[in-house]
Amino acid sequence: MSVAIRARFISRPLMGAVAVASVVLAIACSPAGGTSGMHPNAAASTSPSPHAGTAGTAASVSPVTEVSKGCAGHNAEVETAAAAPDYVYDLWIGCRGIGFARSTDGGLHFGKPMTAPGSPGASWDPSLAVAPGGTVYIAFMHQANGHMYPVVAASADHGVTFPQVSPLLPARKGNWGDRDFIAVSNTGTVYVTWDYGPSAALVKFLCASNGSCAFKAGDVNTVIQRSADGGKTWGPIIPVGPHFPRGGGDSAPVLVEPDGRVDLLSWGHFVSPPPSYALHPGHEFFASSANGTAWSGHLTEVGAPAGSIALPTWWIDGDLSRDQGGTLYATWDTQTAAGDIGWLSFSGNDGASWSAPVRVTPDADKAVHLVEVLGGAAGIAYVAWQTDAPAAGYATYLRPYAPGQGWLGPRIAVSSTFGNRKIWPGDTFGIAALPGGPATRLALSWGSAVGGNKNSEIYAAVVTVPAGRG
Repeated sequence: MSVAIRARFISRPLMGAVAVASVVLAIACSPAGGTSGMHPNAAASTSPSPHAGTAGTAASVSPVTEVSKGCAGHNAEVETAAAAPDYVYDLWIGCRGIGFARSTDGGLHFGKPMTAPGSPGASWDPSLAVAPGGTVYIAFMHQANGHMYPVVAASADHGVTFPQVSPLLPARKGNWGDRDFIAVSNTGTVYVTWDYGPSAALVKFLCASNGSCAFKAGDVNTVIQRSADGGKTWGPIIPVGPHFPRGGGDSAPVLVEPDGRVDLLSWGHFVSPPPSYALHPGHEFFASSANGTAWSGHLTEVGAPAGSIALPTWWIDGDLSRDQGGTLYATWDTQTAAGDIGWLSFSGNDGASWSAPVRVTPDADKAVHLVEVLGGAAGIAYVAWQTDAPAAGYATYLRPYAPGQGWLGPRIAVSSTFGNRKIWPGDTFGIAALPGGPATRLALSWGSAVGGNKNSEIYAAVVTVPAGRG
């Protein structure tokens, strides 16, 4: 999911008294497992629909199911992964640490949530990936004993247990750390990107009453670590960009190409010299490495004409994916005089150059737009976004896109009920492709506070797009 902390530990107290603020929704469920309530495509008498139309025969959405049921407190910021034959895995902030649940029927129903091992206490920013052999890797940030660092746990039984837990503990105490992302190569090498600063004392925040926090100053840097033994041990912290420790990078989703090349998209800022370390409005930058350990320092800006990302942006602002034909896709949103707008850009030459930004979100306002992308078959991308633009509150949408053709259909409303815009749903949501065909099945998950509840819960649905329609 899938940039900047926008879910960092320091933001949790804004949501409640415990370190991982959680909110419990008591929602009514239909016999089919769906969530009752108003759909974002409901009559305009309740809320004007942002839809360009209905999905019709182009796509269908399953009943919505509550994934986090049974986890007391606030449940938010979910990420999703899928694997053959019909496994879907959701990981989120909740369950008094990091919550995990799995589905064995393609995301239609989920088992009882569990608390990820190693996560009780101060944990945030979940991420997960599945290796070609089926090993499930979950990652999250953790704070303990003067360190902030990623923790990676591995499961060899499709998410039933996670006996292997490995902290990526930095040598320097008093460091700052945030937003991890994890990816696995075809040969099983595991990579984790995260935000690292030698001094937590230098990092200053901008926090929202209805969200998490953003950065206004600090020694922020995008770094990467690699494991060649299935996540048991990890190599050194490697800065991706130049000018460490004032690199200015944070929140860097990562993917591994079939040939082993490692790509990432990082939110980059100019950082003023000490003593202020002030951050300036950001832009998205692409970087690539043959093996994830040697980085040239060259960063390619993506979507410059779209404008900058404002410092108070608290959500994870950026995502990166690849379709089966090798085209790369990046999504993000900007905040300018024209409002908050979500964007898509694509590259057919391994990230050397990028298309002009394509507008994703239709509304003209200052609403929140969490935009994510998933590459599909060659020449197809699935763009999704969660937004509080509707008058009734948060909703989650999906729309297929093809370079050279444009949008392949109208927006599809995935969430079945609007969420309270005053309650934090998390900085990310989840999207993953289920194996099989000929139709494309996409598992989506999101956080939302619905039905008058004061807490967010995790919900999920499966979108089926018929063959030939994306």
